[in-house]
Amino acid sequence: MSKADTSKPAVSLSCAVLTISDTRDTNNDTSGDYLVESVIAAGHRCEKRGISQGNLYEIRKVISDWIADDAIQIILTNGGTGFTHQKSTAEAIIPLLDLTIAGFGELFRQLSYLEIGTSALQSDAFAGSANNTLIFCMPGSTNACKTAWEKIIKEQLDSTHRPCNFGTHYA
Repeated sequence: MSKADTSKPAVSLSCAVLTISDTRDTNNDTSGDYLVESVIAAGHRCEKRGISQGNLYEIRKVISDWIADDAIQIILTNGGTGFTHQKSTAEAIIPLLDLTIAGFGELFRQLSYLEIGTSALQSDAFAGSANNTLIFCMPGSTNACKTAWEKIIKEQLDSTHRPCNFGTHYA
C-alpha cells in the first residue's frame, strides 16, 4: 500500500521510547526493545529510552522533558492504555497535547479488531503532538506494538510515503 517517492531522500527522525509498566524493567521490556529496534531498522535514531511505573506525574515529567527537548521529534509510548485501574497514559499525556490525531486510535482499534476481535475496544491507543513533537501511545503488549508500528507508524514516519506522511512535517 505504501507508494514511496524515491526522488527525495528519506528523512531520519530523532525518537524516544517510553515503556509504562509496573512489571517491566530493562531485562524484560520486550515491547520497548521491539520499538527501539524497529525505529533503528527504519533509518531513524532512538535518542532516549525510559521505563515508568505508571505514576501519572512521573509520566508527565518524562514526556514533558522530551517534548521540551528540541532534539526529540517523535515519542513512542507503550503500556498504560488498557481497561484497568492502572491505566494512566491518557490521563498523563492528553493534557500536554496541542493537537490530537484521532485517526490513529481509530485505525489501531480497527486493525486490532482483525487480530483480537472485540477485545480491541479496551485499548485507549491515541496520538497527538505537542511543541512540534509527535507522540504515539499504544498498548504494552509486543503484539500490539507490532501492529501499531508495522501497520501505521512505520509508513507515517517514512518521509517518502505517499500521498502523505508525518515524517516530512516533523523533520
